[in-house]
Amino acid sequence: MSDRSRVSLATGILLVILATMGYAISPPAFDPPPMVGGAALPALPPQPPAEYRPVATPAAVTVQEVRVPVRGETLTATIRSPRTPGRHPAMVFVQGSGSGDRGEFTTQATWLARAGVITLAYDKRTAGYDFRHRDFALLAEDALHMVELLRRRADVDPARTGLWGVSEGTWVTPIAAARSADVRYMVMVSAPNVTPVRQVAWALNEQLERLSAPDGVRDLLTRAMGGVGFDFLRYDGVPALRRMRQPVLALYGTTDPSIPFVESTRTLVSALADAGNADYTIRFIAGADHAMRIKGGAFTQQYLRTMANWITALPGTARPAAEVRVAGATPVQRYETADVPKAPWYGRGAFLGLAVMLAAVGYVAVPVTEMVARLRGRDLLPAGRPDRWPAVRRRLRRLVWTGVGLFASVMAFIMLIVLFSVNQAGAWPAVLAGWLVVRVLAMLMLVQEVTAVAAVAGALRDGWQPSRGQRFALAAVLGGTALLLVAAAYYGLFGIPW
Repeated sequence: MSDRSRVSLATGILLVILATMGYAISPPAFDPPPMVGGAALPALPPQPPAEYRPVATPAAVTVQEVRVPVRGETLTATIRSPRTPGRHPAMVFVQGSGSGDRGEFTTQATWLARAGVITLAYDKRTAGYDFRHRDFALLAEDALHMVELLRRRADVDPARTGLWGVSEGTWVTPIAAARSADVRYMVMVSAPNVTPVRQVAWALNEQLERLSAPDGVRDLLTRAMGGVGFDFLRYDGVPALRRMRQPVLALYGTTDPSIPFVESTRTLVSALADAGNADYTIRFIAGADHAMRIKGGAFTQQYLRTMANWITALPGTARPAAEVRVAGATPVQRYETADVPKAPWYGRGAFLGLAVMLAAVGYVAVPVTEMVARLRGRDLLPAGRPDRWPAVRRRLRRLVWTGVGLFASVMAFIMLIVLFSVNQAGAWPAVLAGWLVVRVLAMLMLVQEVTAVAAVAGALRDGWQPSRGQRFALAAVLGGTALLLVAAAYYGLFGIPW
């Protein structure tokens, strides 16, 4: 049998082993079931036109910037108030996920102020909130500080001072409302009402379905999610919802790809029923996205008008007629939400991060070893035949670049999915191309690992005696690549079918 045949056979055997290993060591596949009882809510009644009648916005607005001490830091807030006499309803904006700059609320805060609602938008704290750790209770405490600030103003009606939250912010505002009766109403925009991990996994599955992505893409991403040890992903917001006694206006956009509409609505209605709270209004707005905008552009008029009319007419609007508590365009939810299976210990972020770090150390070993040797006036010359090390070194370098390329391509591919999470038009060719690049690089790395090992074995057979530095470089690169191959197998990059 020729050397090429042996390499091909070894590659095939190793591919089968890695594919089998991927199925054996990976957690159960994430496979959300179809929605029980139909794909949509029962046909909803239309939203009463009086709720979104035109709103006069003639008032001039005063803009004031204040600094508010909270636990651990001081937050900057902007208050916008109409220059009209008397007391006005007031509202605090609570951000969704991310850094939370108050400037993102300028458009709607100004519009509401011109319509007669005093608004406060503030920068989100940095202490106690980051990518890995999110203390929703601490964020709720900040929101209550802002409510207290507004209630002390002479132009604010304390009986109509409330909170507005969007997306992740709707895990925060119910905590604040449950803690303090000073929160007199709630506006919940795009509220998931399920755990963060269920919401993210549902949105991911929905987006990949729309993108016609291969099943392997979902396996890669959900296994990565299952290995993330962020406690806030398992946060259950239902207990806080069950303690809310305030009137609630919940708004959803029917083109929002991120929210499980049916479950969100059923969970909210059930939780408020447990609280004995019948003061809720749930509206689905046709054409609105996650932020209540039209394809990321302007806010829908129906959203702004509905919110302004509801707030300014409180308490009269707190409890609509029973037959229109849930109304508007009928939303569609094809799949139920489901928990992402937790990764085993060897699939969690810390362990896999250690594997990647060891591989990176191994990849750096060759150039660093060579540099140190040259600084000492030496070279990594072989102790045996002088022509063996340069050939082996070339293979190691190609292997290193392929490993780096695979890691970078996986990170870029995940970012690609995130970027297409909102506007998916025409995105499926890019997703398929990205997945092809990732799979091809994984296969190329496997082939190069086998050929590099074969080249070293052949050189040793011919009497090559590598130096200590060469042995270290060989062990580091080949061992580091072996770790990456196992990690790639865990994430399904060698799995069949596609």
